[in-house]
Amino acid sequence: MSGLRERKKEATRAALSWAAIRLTVERGFNAVKVEDIAEAVGVSSRTFNNYFSSKAEAIAFRHLERSLRVAAELRHGPPGEPLWEAITRAVLRQLEPGPEVRHMPPQEPAEWAAGLRVMLAEPALEAEMLRASKIAEKELASAVADRTGTDSESDLYPRLVAANVMATNSVAIELHVQDGAEQPMEVLLSRALKMLAAGLPTP
Repeated sequence: MSGLRERKKEATRAALSWAAIRLTVERGFNAVKVEDIAEAVGVSSRTFNNYFSSKAEAIAFRHLERSLRVAAELRHGPPGEPLWEAITRAVLRQLEPGPEVRHMPPQEPAEWAAGLRVMLAEPALEAEMLRASKIAEKELASAVADRTGTDSESDLYPRLVAANVMATNSVAIELHVQDGAEQPMEVLLSRALKMLAAGLPTP
């Protein structure tokens, strides 16, 4: 029962985060209230406040959750898989839509990209997104250290890998929304990670 309860909590948290993103992309950050997010998921505002302290935290949670899942996938992937293949597989898998996205699918790609661009430029989100990125980066460095026999506290390698993977994801998102989603995220991320794995050779 406790396992089922936890899964329901995780599903509710994911649904609230996705609803916060979708409504913000469609209406703008200041036009969305906590009540709107809760209503979209079919819960009370009090329930929302049990999971998140603000709209910004709810929006940033999706970034945090997906980034943490990359680290988890990396830890539990095939032991003999080359590191960069493992990282690429783990990163790309997080692009698969969950049930919350299938329940509330995004709008037309170009409009969605335009709305994302506005959302990501919102100053109120900056601190939460930075905090989420640092948490995820630390966890990813630890997962890389586990696979490479290094120490994420004292060695450069796992921390550099984690920082670059997080930066690569950010750049791919920026390019994706910049060109109106004409280049799919999976294509951009695959190319970017391939370049990173090759040591970013000069074009």
